[in-house]
Amino acid sequence: MWFFDALASGFTRPTDPGHLQWFRIIFGTVLTVRFALAFGQGGWDRLNPGSLSAHLAEQRFGPARARLLIAVYRPALILRTGAALALALGLAPRLALLVVLAGAAMELLYLKSPNAVRYTLLTGTCLLLAGDLGQGLHVEHGLSTANTWAQCLLVLITTDIYWNSAWQKLRSLQFRSGLYLAQWVHAYSQVREQLPYRRQFAVPGIVRRYAGNLTGRDVRLWRAVAACVIAAEIALPPALLVPQTMPYAVVAGVGMHAAFTCLKPRQLITFSGLTLGTYVAFAV
Repeated sequence: MWFFDALASGFTRPTDPGHLQWFRIIFGTVLTVRFALAFGQGGWDRLNPGSLSAHLAEQRFGPARARLLIAVYRPALILRTGAALALALGLAPRLALLVVLAGAAMELLYLKSPNAVRYTLLTGTCLLLAGDLGQGLHVEHGLSTANTWAQCLLVLITTDIYWNSAWQKLRSLQFRSGLYLAQWVHAYSQVREQLPYRRQFAVPGIVRRYAGNLTGRDVRLWRAVAACVIAAEIALPPALLVPQTMPYAVVAGVGMHAAFTCLKPRQLITFSGLTLGTYVAFAV
């Protein structure tokens, strides 16, 4: 298996640099979408003078630093979106990547749950460590040691994300029992008409009708779903590394993340998009 060969060789085993170049394109595309969406639903006006966000920034950082953050906020939104697009297109990719990472890190200053930002910074750092990001939309295939270390690191990060997530779910009796998912879908079914931003959720109607009533049957159904999710998160990383099982693992991963994204499309677009994008790093 190429991954263990690369580890044993001290990352001197040649790999195909095209895998990380593909991830660079995917990473830039996902971040372009994420940053573009950040303009809407109050994002552009987040730090307006007199707003609650501006007041919280003043309390957290002090008046001088808060004024600096407010001054650079809107220009940073525009700059990072352009940089993400340039990264996807391969225009000065390393410089564009630095701007993208700085623009993503800015969200740590005001988001309450910045897990997607941390994942963005982790995977982006892997790209930053790559020796050959390519130019333009052209992907060069061959053998080189330029991206071996970065590719292995990306595989390790994705494996850790999956296995840590599976471990947290295994430790949660509410999730393992199916009660968490049953309650979530039931609550969403009851309040979805009152939600200010309905497009943030996309649970299909058939799921709401037949698995959103919090009955014993519903809980048992969601218990089976929870078990499948945990099993998939454990099995996906090794399955992605084996060429014979990789196609099936990709299909399973895409299906799982599609289901995740239905729960919270806007919030999970970064996680799902980047995680699926890392699958190219698992290839030989």
